[in-house]
Amino acid sequence: MAETRSTTAPRVVRREPTLTGELLAEFAGTAILILFGVGVVAQVVAGQNGDDDSIHWAWGLGVTFGVYVAGRTSGAHLNPAVTVALAVFKGFAWRKVLPYSVAQLLGAFVAALIVRWVYADAIATVDPRTTFDSQGIFSTLPGAGVSIGTAFLDQVVGTALLVFLIFAVTELRATPPAANLAPFIIGLIVVAIGFAWGSNAGYAINPARDLGPRLASFLTGYSTAMREPGGQFYFWVPIVAPLIGGVLGGGLYRVLVERHLPDQTDAEQPTGRIPAEDD
Repeated sequence: MAETRSTTAPRVVRREPTLTGELLAEFAGTAILILFGVGVVAQVVAGQNGDDDSIHWAWGLGVTFGVYVAGRTSGAHLNPAVTVALAVFKGFAWRKVLPYSVAQLLGAFVAALIVRWVYADAIATVDPRTTFDSQGIFSTLPGAGVSIGTAFLDQVVGTALLVFLIFAVTELRATPPAANLAPFIIGLIVVAIGFAWGSNAGYAINPARDLGPRLASFLTGYSTAMREPGGQFYFWVPIVAPLIGGVLGGGLYRVLVERHLPDQTDAEQPTGRIPAEDD
């Protein structure tokens, strides 16, 4: 008897990520971001190798790699300001906002500890007393002559730009890049913000990016980590201002662009998905 073979294609079962998987992805993606971002600042300040340009590019590449790591599983927010804006405007589940933010904070904290340990000798050489001379490796500070009020405004504007452009890049009804290029474009957004808005307050534009490394530095010898050189508490600025800026940027995108985009049929929809959508 001749052998018969089934021609039925095997059924492909799509496994949806669990909340735990999403949180691990946010942790890992944010850790990658900080390993490159804080790492490059440590190399420039403590290793005395590189300049502002290398800092801007490494931060942008860190974002790119972090989004590639986490994008498929969690949408790769990597930033509580982005997570909140997505909950306000893109239907992301509010019940996930706090867990995502905690995972991002922990990823930034652990990555900053790694940088602190790896660069400990170099930091001790250039700044043995762990003063403001090297504190900026881990957390942002206002530039010389920049008031806290100006730094706050700077962070609102910078984060508004970030979220506005992320929404533009991921809007399927507009002209988004191919799904595999979106992380690279988002990284370029961060590079551009660094070049254009980096001097006033260090473009934290991300509460987790700033607070996680700030806590890591505080616990490893930087007694002034929560303050700026004038002695005032500063840690709250890169937390509150980006959260406001993210919502502002998302709102401006909705009012100025999104509501005026043409509707598209399913056949016209580009491939890919908006990473913020809560399935």
